[in-house]
Amino acid sequence: MATVELSFSALPVHVRTARLIVTAVARRSGVAEALLDEVRLAVGEACSRAVEAHRRRCPDEPVRLELSGTGRRFEVVVSDAVSADDAASGLPDATPLASDDTGREQLERIWGGDTAELGLAVIAGLADDVDISATPKGVQIRMSWPVESEPSPA
Repeated sequence: MATVELSFSALPVHVRTARLIVTAVARRSGVAEALLDEVRLAVGEACSRAVEAHRRRCPDEPVRLELSGTGRRFEVVVSDAVSADDAASGLPDATPLASDDTGREQLERIWGGDTAELGLAVIAGLADDVDISATPKGVQIRMSWPVESEPSPA
């Protein structure tokens, strides 16, 4: 499967559209029907978090998704554009984010510890494999699920 890229403005109403698109692509990629609700919910949580971060720090930047099927996995990457500098400037105590922050640490500082932990726990419970990383351009949440059947023909 080729990579499908999607970007949307940081408005909560667009999260529903992103969930619907991801679910359709996952189904077409061969993800089992029993896992589609988990895909939809995990992606919705990651997109909601990215939208909230954008609304606070960079409302004009779009949230980005990449959907791909590699081998026997369906992978979704949700990327925000809240750089460490942007996040630090919006924090109440103006605590700078270290360049070696992990994605989890950066999310906790941007969203607050309890909120970040709950959202990440939900995502981790729904996705088969999760990787959160901070990049110079923002935070990426990479999730994947097994593909049980051959992708549907185009």
